[in-house]
Amino acid sequence: MKKHINVNVVVIGGGPAGYSAAFRCSDLGLSALIVEKYGVLGGTCLNVGCIPSKSLLYLTNLIKEIKEFSKYNINIGNSNQLDMSQIMNWKNNIICKLNRGLSDIAKYRKVDILQGTAIFLNQNLLEVTYKDIVYNIHFDNAIIATGSVPVSLPDALSDQDSRIWSSTDALNCTVIPKNLLIIGAGIIGLEMATIYSSLGSQVDIIDSSTRFFPSIDKDISDMFIQYTKNDFSVYLNTSVVNLIPDLNGIILKTQNDSDFLKNKLYDNVLISIGRTANTNGLNLSSIGVELNSLGFIKVNSQMCTNISNIFAVGDVVGVPMLAHKGIHEAHIAAEVISGKNHFFEPKVIPCVAYCDPEIAWTGIMEEHAKLKGINYRSVIMPWKFSGKAISSNCSENGITKLIVDTDNNRIIGGIIVGRHAGELLSEINLSIEMGCDIEDIALTVHSHPSLSESINISAQLFNGTATDIINKI
Repeated sequence: MKKHINVNVVVIGGGPAGYSAAFRCSDLGLSALIVEKYGVLGGTCLNVGCIPSKSLLYLTNLIKEIKEFSKYNINIGNSNQLDMSQIMNWKNNIICKLNRGLSDIAKYRKVDILQGTAIFLNQNLLEVTYKDIVYNIHFDNAIIATGSVPVSLPDALSDQDSRIWSSTDALNCTVIPKNLLIIGAGIIGLEMATIYSSLGSQVDIIDSSTRFFPSIDKDISDMFIQYTKNDFSVYLNTSVVNLIPDLNGIILKTQNDSDFLKNKLYDNVLISIGRTANTNGLNLSSIGVELNSLGFIKVNSQMCTNISNIFAVGDVVGVPMLAHKGIHEAHIAAEVISGKNHFFEPKVIPCVAYCDPEIAWTGIMEEHAKLKGINYRSVIMPWKFSGKAISSNCSENGITKLIVDTDNNRIIGGIIVGRHAGELLSEINLSIEMGCDIEDIALTVHSHPSLSESINISAQLFNGTATDIINKI
């Protein structure tokens, strides 16, 4: 059976970038249709990524907090009796609630969702197949928002052995592994290490890189390893040669076996070595859409491909692969299609690793400023001087760091480590976006006591006007 549909804009993919593009198109008076392989909105982020991981991180941070209070002889419940099936039910209910909310928003905006697999037939025709039904979608403009997929290890055993996990598997586990190996020390790997170490697993992370967390300054990444040394172990410059299935677990073989890792047995292994563009099956080459050398779709600052009526947004266009970046790209694509002359040109894009402690950063890091030849000065405010952090039991592993261009005293970068770092970072992000100088932050009254004060005090430290802390740390 074949059906024909005519639409102004077809959006392929129902993740944050995809549904945002369709909703914005609708708001601008364009008819929009979302083609989604799995039939529900939210994509990787909502269904098997950001949201379920944050739910589990919230719970495990709570468990860890309760355990920490025992050292003050304060006992709050028994966190040793965990029912993983109930935890997963709670997590899945959160996903379903958000799924329903997006579905309701789509109905309100009159954006239809068509389940199926899409393939371009030409630059104005998309074929969508679902079971025995084939739809021909005739469109004026298309927005590709198909996201990304996990990178697999060469010759990995994940297809043959269920004990070797993807991040999706790790978020749906019903038995806590005694020993867990995580291959890849990126954001996903660190978040999973935080979750499972808090649940009681002994966790090792290995990474082929010689530098831990190269996105941020080394003084901060070294500090993070020191903070988390009792939670999990990180082994750098270590490559996987083989994962050997055994009756009792998975045996790790590495290129440079240390005495500790040699032939070590793990209950489960999580492969978390990055993501790549999800473009297979779209038939992009036959319609002339250009990809870069890494397989991501090439776009300009209006999110348009080399084909004038085909746009792409989100992970499928490359790094940074972040939902909030994709949402803003989606708005630009929709607005350009509607006739607005808008561009995606943010000065900075914030990044957050929701581990424990959280790490959030934005702008130019100190090491990058050196390489760019920028005259700069950095300042660090340890949270051990924050009354709010001390009273909230999060002072020992918190810091706020600002990087300032000394030629004009403008803030060019910032890093926050500690509870709610991702929430606090927005002030630094806005400061950079609006071209604020350090004086603007130092003279802005912040509430007391609050964690956000750490940004204010950092600015005062730079100026030598701080009173809650000695000005030379």
